[in-house]
Amino acid sequence: MSNLTSRIVTYDGNEIRYQLERKPVKNLNLRIRKDGSTYVSANNLVTVSKVDEFVVKKGAYILSSLKRFRELEQYSPQPKQYVSGETFYILGRGMRLQVSEGNKDNISSDGVYISLQVRDISDVTRKERIVSTYLDQQCKEYFNEIIEGIYPLFQKYGVLQPLLRIRDMETRWGSCLTKKGIITLNKRLLEAPRNCIEYVVMHELCHFVYPNHSKQFYDFLTALMPDWKERKKALDYEFLRGL
Repeated sequence: MSNLTSRIVTYDGNEIRYQLERKPVKNLNLRIRKDGSTYVSANNLVTVSKVDEFVVKKGAYILSSLKRFRELEQYSPQPKQYVSGETFYILGRGMRLQVSEGNKDNISSDGVYISLQVRDISDVTRKERIVSTYLDQQCKEYFNEIIEGIYPLFQKYGVLQPLLRIRDMETRWGSCLTKKGIITLNKRLLEAPRNCIEYVVMHELCHFVYPNHSKQFYDFLTALMPDWKERKKALDYEFLRGL
């Protein structure tokens, strides 16, 4: 028998449809998926009315998230063909791809162009693999550089220098495992301006001191980066619209 049921609640005159799954979890958990669906997990001891109440309380956040996902869908990038003239972004700078045929595979950048040389110019899969590997290397270089620049602010709080992991993430720019000393950053952050990446790194490092989103956490973040709200806005709205 499925533990998944569909529910509808009303917030500020708007219907919110969500899927409720019964699981052995401690807290009520809410997730907004990019396809526009809303998901909540709760244990069997929580009544349906309590879950509905929880969703209504999160109504403003849910509607705002759904609106943002609809906006992002309008600006979703077309799949790359890895041909000359396509633009790739590194630290907020658009770089044009120049593709040529040669005796060996090679890729480099002069800060304006990304020059890709391949043995078979018609092999899209090979071109994609070379460019992806190059961008992964750029992620490691720039993300580590930014972490190393910000980390000294946290040494006096007993925070050990974290290990960096890079991965594709659909709904997060970053996350951290404070007990394991790991910060994970979204690979697509490479496309963002440097000050936006600095904000994400600062946010995650602050969690090593305050592993929550309490008032103390945000006061601490503000003390270390007074303009973090402006950086976050640029990342979440202005930058996302240009992807």
